[in-house]
Amino acid sequence: MHGFSIFPAKRYSTDLDGSVMRTYKLCHALLTSSILATVAPAQVTTSQYDNSRTGATLTEKILTPQNVNQKQFGKLGAFKVDGAVFAQPLFLPAVDVPGKGKHDVLFVATEHDSVYAFDTTRPNDPPLWQVSLLDKARGSMPVSEDDAQCPFIRPEVGITSTPVIDLPSGTLYVLARSKIRHAIGNDEYFQYLHALAITTGVEKFGGPKLVTASVGGKGAGAANGQVAFNPLRQNPRAALLLANGAVYLTWASSCDVDPYHGWIMAYDPQTLAQKAVLNVNPDGTEAGIWASDTGPAADAEGNIYVPTGNGTFDAASGGRDHGDSVLKLSPDGSSLSIRDYFTPHDQAQLSNADADVGSSGPLLLPDRPGPHRHLLLQPTKGGVIYVIDRDQMGKFHSDSDQVVQTIHMRGGGYGAMAYWNGHAYFAASDDYLNDYAIKNGELALNASSGRKFENPGATPSVSANGQQNAIVWVVATKTWNGADRPGILYAYDAKDIRQPIYPSEQNSQRDRAASATRFVIPVVIDGRVYFGARGEVEVYGLLQ
Repeated sequence: MHGFSIFPAKRYSTDLDGSVMRTYKLCHALLTSSILATVAPAQVTTSQYDNSRTGATLTEKILTPQNVNQKQFGKLGAFKVDGAVFAQPLFLPAVDVPGKGKHDVLFVATEHDSVYAFDTTRPNDPPLWQVSLLDKARGSMPVSEDDAQCPFIRPEVGITSTPVIDLPSGTLYVLARSKIRHAIGNDEYFQYLHALAITTGVEKFGGPKLVTASVGGKGAGAANGQVAFNPLRQNPRAALLLANGAVYLTWASSCDVDPYHGWIMAYDPQTLAQKAVLNVNPDGTEAGIWASDTGPAADAEGNIYVPTGNGTFDAASGGRDHGDSVLKLSPDGSSLSIRDYFTPHDQAQLSNADADVGSSGPLLLPDRPGPHRHLLLQPTKGGVIYVIDRDQMGKFHSDSDQVVQTIHMRGGGYGAMAYWNGHAYFAASDDYLNDYAIKNGELALNASSGRKFENPGATPSVSANGQQNAIVWVVATKTWNGADRPGILYAYDAKDIRQPIYPSEQNSQRDRAASATRFVIPVVIDGRVYFGARGEVEVYGLLQ
């Protein structure tokens, strides 16, 4: 994170006083989607550090390629939690926790529908606060893998998508799934948007808000000309996004179990009122937005970019369905409008082959010189990286793809690329970690690691002190159908990724991580590296 601080010295509080409320409104009016990319150093308020999803923190002054090695760097401990951690941890410094003083806080969400706040400097300590988002009075519980008919998130499905923090109001927004079991009759399934005070975990703004929606259409699951949001079949995997004074939620499926659609919803961050709903294929099926647990992106003008996977596509012939596409959206009153899009010429074949365009999240590059100033990088399950001009995305052409560049990878893309100093990094499934140099608006392979990353590959993150001491961090996880195994943290010198400067299994007795989840994104904060696992969040740093 880099830039200025909205509240550089103010203590965060549970409620809004008049001055904070005025500042809140001013910030949201002026900063739109750039608000999270221009906050103080070491704040991690959203997935992949910022709304451009660059995957890079540029204020890391402790960890360097010289001191990240087996002798000086290793596992410091872990924060124990009550379930698997798929969501990326978030971080805020100097949070006043009532009765406990000021702490640098790591926020962790679990599949058991719990949210924790930990002191980042004290692994192995109990949490500063912990809340369950289950309704104990009604006997609610997380959704089971059997309910979802999908073993990819197991044994329970609660909070999967990375939450987002609103700095002016001091609020953590979380999307949680749950169910109520009935001895007689059908079980009930729910999804709720929660607004939690960062200081206590207490619900704010009248929350939680039950997620419901219905749009006109004749697509999968339609009844009486309406397609209703299905809280059991719709699985939220992509991170939450805060932009344009709204919290955006997106959905895909669990293991492609029908019926499902790609849904996008916007909520007011202060009232939790639903502001807009978009179903990207109301007359068809599928087109889920899952992005391997990374997030939709937003640019400085407030445009939102979401990729979809598989399903019906007929937008080029006047229809409303946008399967296997990268969409550019913008708020339009009480609705979301599709302003532009890109769809590959072979979309039908890609959909039939389950080769999702939307298997990875988008990366918005910083403004570039030349004819294509605003580029988007989109890896796909079909083993392609599309370099797309965001100002003219190309739409659909049956004979060719109207994009800036198409790059082929050895395997499918599950995650998102990371950007630093004119380079983009990515590890596709069963492929090497690759460093692509960006020149004249195009990518050229610069270097590759000596190690392959099995399915699903890895989503890199970069820590650097500006243009110096950059390190690329990746976590190797389990294959989709393989046995449980420990997550493995790798560190590479960003200027030479051929061999790792640190692997956690080099000294496994000291540094071994817990059993891995999938699509893990490591986060670097003030000399420490954090990532989720089963039952804990791992903490690595310089050894004493």
